[in-house]
This record gives sequence, C-alpha cells and structure tokens, in this order.
Amino acid sequence: MKNLLLLLFLFPLLTYSQDDLLDGVEPLVTKEKVTSAFKALKIVNLESTKLAAKGDLYFVVAHRFGSVKDGFEGFYGLDNANTQIKFIYGITDGLNVSAARSEFAYDFATKYTLLPQIKNGFPVTIAGFNSLSINNKLKESLYPKLEFKNKLTYVAQLLISRKFSENLSLEIVPTFFHENFVENVDQSNSQYAIGFGGRYKFSKRWSLNIDYAAHLNRTANSLYNNPLSIGFDLETGGHVFQMHFTSSQGIDEAGYLGRTTGDWTKGNVFFGFNLARVF
Repeated sequence: MKNLLLLLFLFPLLTYSQDDLLDGVEPLVTKEKVTSAFKALKIVNLESTKLAAKGDLYFVVAHRFGSVKDGFEGFYGLDNANTQIKFIYGITDGLNVSAARSEFAYDFATKYTLLPQIKNGFPVTIAGFNSLSINNKLKESLYPKLEFKNKLTYVAQLLISRKFSENLSLEIVPTFFHENFVENVDQSNSQYAIGFGGRYKFSKRWSLNIDYAAHLNRTANSLYNNPLSIGFDLETGGHVFQMHFTSSQGIDEAGYLGRTTGDWTKGNVFFGFNLARVF
C-alpha cells in the first residue's frame, strides 16, 4: 500500500520531467516530397511544375478552335482551329525535353526541377523552363528581307508552385522572352511577363484550373492582350483530359505571351483542350 501511494505521488513529477526533456528535442525533420501539386504538365497555357517521369514518353494533342465570337458563320470556332502535336520525354525524373509543331510555330523546350516542396520543410517547388520557338506565320512573301533568325523567340521561365492542401495548388511564373522580330517598331524585342495559375480540386476526378500572364513592358499601342484561361481537368485512370476557354489561340509560349489576340470583355475567346497519352 505504501509503495502504491508513493507511485501515485511521484507520477505527476515523472510526467512533468519527461515533458520537460521532450521540449528540448526538435521535431523529426523528414525529406518527404510533396507530390501532385498539379496532375497535368500544364495548368492551361502555363507550364505546371509537374514533369514526366524518367523514361515516360508523352504524346500530346493540344487544340484551340476559332473564336466563339464567329457565331454560326464560323460554326462557333470549329471552322478555324489551331492544333499542336507535341512529344515530351522524361530523360530523368527531374529533366524533360519536348518538341512540338502547330500551324503557328515549331517549339523545342526543356523543363527541369530545381527544388522540390518538402513536407514540414522547403515550402515550394521550383522548376525551370526554357524554349525556342520558330514562328511559322512570318513569311518571306510578307517580308522579303526576312532571315531564318528573325523567326526565333527565346523563352525562360521560373515555375514556383505550392500545394497548400489536397485541393488547392497555386503557381507564380516570372518570365523573360526575346523575339528577334517584332512587327511593332515601338515594342522592345526583350520582354517580361509574370504568370499566375492555380488548381482547385472540387471532386475526386474534377478540378478547376485558371491561369493568366501579365505582360510587363508591352507598348501602349500594341494590338495584343494578356492571356486569361479558365478550364477543367478530368482525371481518367492515370490520364488527364483538359478542357478550357482561353483568350489565346496560340499554344506555344511565344504565341500566348506575346501575341494573344482574344479579349474576354468582347466575347473573343477560344474553346480548346489538351489530351495526353503516356507510353
């Protein structure tokens, strides 16, 4: 009985001492990477921080119909479409290369992970993206002195994303691009933009995706606008089918960053989709 009373008396002291010792121990730091901030390689137009896995080959068909403003005369955009065929290969889990062709441009790119988001650690994923675009719309018949180098546009982007929860991921994309040829003599060849994008998953298979790119040094008399895109991702057993409306019919980075002609306020938007198959 005496031993029992002694134990009951000492128990609070032992508990306090143990808690006091544990207070000095740092929480266990893990290196667990946060995955699936985005399910697709693109948000809509902007690249996401997701990469193809090592050895995976993606075949992507990206389609932008004509403007819905064309009405029945243009069959609400179905008569005037731009299609991009693209191949993406994962050299490693952190390095992708790609090649694409559309009516507007040939496009060659690399995307690579710099730093991953770590659970209870580094707060964001940072990836790099670089592309070289060849403008198909520039023709010698229009510009007799045109040289091949005039068709080139170089793009460099940092993709910075954070997965806040299982449902919400956001991304910011500082961008520099250089067009060797610009139609507007007042427009600088070297241009800057900042992109914003996000994904909100509202059911097991569906998510809402939005992205926007603000051009930072576009000339005041430019005919072009900032691209805004709104769409949905449908997850279908490991694949993602993307459907959206966007103010840019151009799909390559140079096209949607520098030469977006649509305007949501005037109903001049394009319906499109991205469809990928992995081998």
